Amino acid sequence: KKQPQRGVKSVTLPESLLFVSTLDGSLHAVSKQSGDIKWTLREDPIIQVPVYLSEPGFLPDPSDGSLYVLGGKHKEGLMKLPFTIPELVQSAPCRSSDGILYTGKKQDVWFVVDPETGEKQTSLTTSSSDSICPNSRLLYIGRTEYMITMFDTKTQELRWNATYNDYSAPPYDEKQDYKMAHLVSSGDGLVVTVDRESGDVLWSQNYGSPVVGVYLYSGDSLRHAPHLSLAMETLRFLTFSSAHDQADAHSTLNLLSKTSTSVFILQYVISGASESSYHLCDWFGLCLLLPWQPRGLTLARIEGPETSGVTVRERGECEITPSTDVRYPLGSINSKKNHWLLIGTHTHTHTHTHTHTHRLRPHSLSGFRQMDIQLQQPALVSFKSQHIKNNNFSSSVFPPLSEGNGEEVQVGKISFTSTEVLGHGTAGTFVFRGRFDGRHVAVKRILPECVEVAEREVQLLRESDTHPNVIRYFCTERDRLFTYIAIELCAATLQQYVEDPTCFHELNPITLLEQTMCGLSHLHSLNIVHRDLKPRNILLSVPNALGQVRAVISDFGLCKKIPDGRSSFSLRSGIPGTEGWIAPEVLRDTPENKPTAAVDVFSAGCVFYYVLSSGQHPFGDALRRQVNILSGEYLLSHFMEDIHDNVIALDLIEQMISAEAESRPSTACVLKHPFFWSPEKQLLFFQDVSDRIEKEPADSPIVVRLETAGRAVVRTNWRMHISVPLQTDLRRFRTYKGNSVRDLLRAMRNKKHHYHELPPDVQETLGELPEGFVNYFTSRFPRLLMHTHTALHMCAHERLFHPYYLPPNTQ
Repeated sequence: KKQPQRGVKSVTLPESLLFVSTLDGSLHAVSKQSGDIKWTLREDPIIQVPVYLSEPGFLPDPSDGSLYVLGGKHKEGLMKLPFTIPELVQSAPCRSSDGILYTGKKQDVWFVVDPETGEKQTSLTTSSSDSICPNSRLLYIGRTEYMITMFDTKTQELRWNATYNDYSAPPYDEKQDYKMAHLVSSGDGLVVTVDRESGDVLWSQNYGSPVVGVYLYSGDSLRHAPHLSLAMETLRFLTFSSAHDQADAHSTLNLLSKTSTSVFILQYVISGASESSYHLCDWFGLCLLLPWQPRGLTLARIEGPETSGVTVRERGECEITPSTDVRYPLGSINSKKNHWLLIGTHTHTHTHTHTHTHRLRPHSLSGFRQMDIQLQQPALVSFKSQHIKNNNFSSSVFPPLSEGNGEEVQVGKISFTSTEVLGHGTAGTFVFRGRFDGRHVAVKRILPECVEVAEREVQLLRESDTHPNVIRYFCTERDRLFTYIAIELCAATLQQYVEDPTCFHELNPITLLEQTMCGLSHLHSLNIVHRDLKPRNILLSVPNALGQVRAVISDFGLCKKIPDGRSSFSLRSGIPGTEGWIAPEVLRDTPENKPTAAVDVFSAGCVFYYVLSSGQHPFGDALRRQVNILSGEYLLSHFMEDIHDNVIALDLIEQMISAEAESRPSTACVLKHPFFWSPEKQLLFFQDVSDRIEKEPADSPIVVRLETAGRAVVRTNWRMHISVPLQTDLRRFRTYKGNSVRDLLRAMRNKKHHYHELPPDVQETLGELPEGFVNYFTSRFPRLLMHTHTALHMCAHERLFHPYYLPPNTQ
């Protein structure tokens, strides 16, 4: 490394830095020129709130401390309240009109930081008086912690509490001639910096956690820099688009770099951003006000009522009253004259996420009067099946649920009651409990705008529903408003089963996963790629007369039929799938990237881990999940313990979630994996292997392969790890080498063949055939089965091993 000249010190000027605040509490000092991190100040997360969320529940916005209420007495859905956490703290202690006591605490701190190194010189608070080391230049960073607690006098219980941290920084002065625009991603820490004049991307960096603030250095402290939040996939498309789309993306970036007051947030989303909090993220949609007026659209009034509508100024009560008994003033959701154009949406709930890519192709930058917009699956935000009515579009786009007396609707042979909602999906689809031809069914109500999608879904269902693990299709009916599809009625989703296994006491999760793969294998045999496999799209059938339940694959809205002679599908119509379950190749925007049916195997691998780990995901929490998928960073911590079942599951799942599609096994290959083998089949395999290699010379390829790395399998000497009765019995007949995998298999085979001739104490120590016997050995040598299965793969073509491997020419 080149040394600096004597007497010359490398100096980082604070004016050359940007300061990026992220949700996890980090304040990154980054280069204005490159976005590279110079140093990081790490503090508590911006928002800390309870892990539970009851209705009516409060949700804070981490960007500014605004509060929203979910549910409420009158079930308005999601609504913004006319005060923030800092305002509540300033008003406390007080009591609101609905019997809530508020206590608040505000704590200020100044961090005195060396702008060159980020080293904290000291912290100045009301109780500190430390001296500051002399320095030519210091940076003073003010941070305020607001703590609010709500106590319900009616229930005599703590209602809610929250901690919100905010950096002290004056607002950005729009009169300043700031040359850069910062576009930040809602779903991860991506920041794209654009030249405000040209729209050219200057740099992009990912800081690992959603960005809540961007600051400049001004007068020894921070000042807000303008930044604009976009949906993650929208920003990625605009920034990393292919050469074909580059001109369009550049035009849009140019527009966004000049956008300031004409931005409205469209979608509000509840997010479990970490293991310890629920909060509200409002970055997930972007509306631009343009001189283009689509007819019949209304601008949602999610901001809630005016302050006067909830303020109580009587003595002894809060000047601002955070009552949950709040209703919209009349006319507050009427259509506004301002019209907008949807650029992108990205919806995220604690339980599921939808990613929607909307490609904007402007033909005239001067007026944007002509647009060609490809909308793929418009978003409908939800939380625990609660329809967020405040986020209304016009009835022609998202018709609301009927709210009458629940009268039965009859369309042809299909009937349903509009109040019996089982759930809803993408593109405004609702699913009702209904009847068809005397049987109970689920009825999907699909918008007229999605007729083509519905017809494709029905066609694919007709092709595939003969399989017991694919949801059964019954009929289609239409009226002047909707298309209705009657399908098999199921009892629960796989997600519900994982969250509450007690709803099905006798179910075996491995059986459910095997049935899921059987259904997926059937689809793939018909050249159908599902493209949206996730726990919510795997349903559990209603138990039959014998109490049996089947796992069935449902929701064919994103399915794709691959023409004969081809093996891949294009991404011209957008990115299919649900964020966090999408294979990495789907998101790689390269000409040579042609996704195949392997995308379903990847998603299935994530589902496998989700089920076996009781709800964990191999690629981490929801905020970082898709980024981790792209970078191939996974953690299968549930399988860290070196036990037989874990070793087998780990081997399969690692293959299924491989970053390279070519390395993933086919669905047929997955179904052959030892993960699905019964103890009886495992024992037969060990026996067949031992028979096959009995006469092989020690230097034969099979034996060499079996003994390679065998020391770890036999744990140095397998004879040291078996019980005394079995050791004694083995010494009576022949010599077994303790360091040999082949000899361990031979011992297992011989004791199995002569099991009923063994002394009672040996039989007792080995356990009953086959389960106890197999468990005796695999519990002591957890790597034995997978090691042997891998080693004998070279014999897959032999008839003896057809039950255990897919023949090479069919893989």
